[in-house]
Amino acid sequence: MKASIEIAGRSIGTDYPTFVVAELSANHRGSIDEALNLIQLAAAAGADAIKLQTYTADTMTIDSDSPEFRLTKGLWAGRSLHDLYSEAHTPWEWHEPLFERGRDLGLIVFSTPFDATAVDFLETLEAPAYKIASFEVIDLPLIRRAARTGKPLIISTGMARLDEIEEAVEAVRDEGNDDIALLHCVSGYPTPTDEANLRTIADLAERFGVTTGLSDHTLGIAVPICAVSLGATIIEKHMTGARADGGPDAAFSLEPDEFKALTDGCRTAYGAIGSVDYDLKPSEVDNIMLRRSLYAVADIAKGEVFTEENVRSIRPGFGLPPKHLPLVLGRRATASITRGTALQEDHVSGLKADAK
Repeated sequence: MKASIEIAGRSIGTDYPTFVVAELSANHRGSIDEALNLIQLAAAAGADAIKLQTYTADTMTIDSDSPEFRLTKGLWAGRSLHDLYSEAHTPWEWHEPLFERGRDLGLIVFSTPFDATAVDFLETLEAPAYKIASFEVIDLPLIRRAARTGKPLIISTGMARLDEIEEAVEAVRDEGNDDIALLHCVSGYPTPTDEANLRTIADLAERFGVTTGLSDHTLGIAVPICAVSLGATIIEKHMTGARADGGPDAAFSLEPDEFKALTDGCRTAYGAIGSVDYDLKPSEVDNIMLRRSLYAVADIAKGEVFTEENVRSIRPGFGLPPKHLPLVLGRRATASITRGTALQEDHVSGLKADAK
């Protein structure tokens, strides 16, 4: 088992900066020019990768007027599945120019296949990885087909029970592929923040020995940035040119300036995680003198007894540590000490041996 993967030469895991994926989904609104523009905007916003979706309405469902093929709740209430996917799909003939545009901009481009024919097609484009959508996590034949390519699989876990996640991971490993990332996901559109349950990210990593991340559908950027601090190494978020332009996924997508704030925030969060370290930090060096220490707060004659009236724990920190105050009180001064002098061991009779 391995807790990191590599996609197109980019290492992804806890020892590497957060891998931020811009999900285009249906936000191209049926225009290849808009899809190309979104890739440009994602690159400018600091994304590491672009993710497409590869399907047609007919590979997803059938054109039927039966009530069970019609959505009744949520953003897409009233629409038939075939109608929704007809609008939302990314035409297959767009894929090659979209892949090229992303690669030209230094982005990693990959996609979510929804059936075996999509995997076969994406292989012709040399897709460097495959995403398995939450709704397909139970489609073990699809997962096995993608796994047999030998490419890394990034699997979203929305709606999946633990045993279903176990089956999906086992299916990949049964095909001799251990390049797996699991993305914690809640498939609510949008997802209420109190359903995010980000502690699941670390649990997935521990249970399955894989790198983990978050496919996020909450509004805003707070949840994914928080996820980085809890171990998410991949953040996937929908992006749109402008929510006001509409589109099936626009309501829970980020605009370019928001996506830039997301990428910046994720990298700040990753940088802040650091490592376990109890040593003095460079930024603390100049401030250590502001800690308290023992000072003479009155003139003290040689042989005079130290008392609470002539010695105190005050700032700055050039004297004995405050923990020695009980040992100092009641002892005698070895020399005359003027007010404002930082107390040292040799100022206090018999202290050196007792203060060890």
